[in-house]
Amino acid sequence: MFANFDFNVIERSWYYLFATGMSFTLKLTLFAMVGGIVVGTILAMMRLSSHKSLSLVATSYVNLMRSIPLVLVIFWFYFLVPYIGAWIIGSTEPVKVGAFASSLITFIMFEAAYYCEIMRSGIQSIPRGQVNAGYALGMNYWQTMGHVVLPQAFRNMVPVLLTQTIVLFQDVSLVYVLSITDFVGAASKIAQRDGRLVEMYLFVAVVYFVLCYGLSYLVKKLQQRVAIIR
Repeated sequence: MFANFDFNVIERSWYYLFATGMSFTLKLTLFAMVGGIVVGTILAMMRLSSHKSLSLVATSYVNLMRSIPLVLVIFWFYFLVPYIGAWIIGSTEPVKVGAFASSLITFIMFEAAYYCEIMRSGIQSIPRGQVNAGYALGMNYWQTMGHVVLPQAFRNMVPVLLTQTIVLFQDVSLVYVLSITDFVGAASKIAQRDGRLVEMYLFVAVVYFVLCYGLSYLVKKLQQRVAIIR
């Protein structure tokens, strides 16, 4: 099976794959995780708000994003964001957003829907008595959330948030459809240049498996430690 397997193409290309492709993938994953958690937390608080209009808006947004394939969202944002930006600033020409910025906006807005549901379950896991205690101390809704509920919810939800981030790391490979040089995109360029598709895509699969399996193992250990603390 491996008689014609060219290991040399991997040896020649590994630095480019990691320095260019993987660095882009990790950077996009990190920024999208931070932005997604922030936006998702706001959406979660909106969903749990007593104001029905806020709850309806957040619920509709979450249901919409979770009902659309990610690859379609990537295409929509990539082609629509420049025109939306032009409409906001009143320009007659599409705003030059760039592939990275467009991808970042896409993943923040898409992943926020999933982080929202994680944070909502974390917030609801906090006993209602602590919320009432915050109100008794004179805090309003947002102060109670920021000082009492969210710190505990984040601690409880860290393993699940990290698990979703691993899924996000895998999903970032879909920017390949926009010809962006992420890890998969970089491997594809080398594979087509040297005619070594099997070697490159197998190497990519092994790297993703090792990273995701290792991170999943660490998350499992963290979850066990959080359970002991609780």
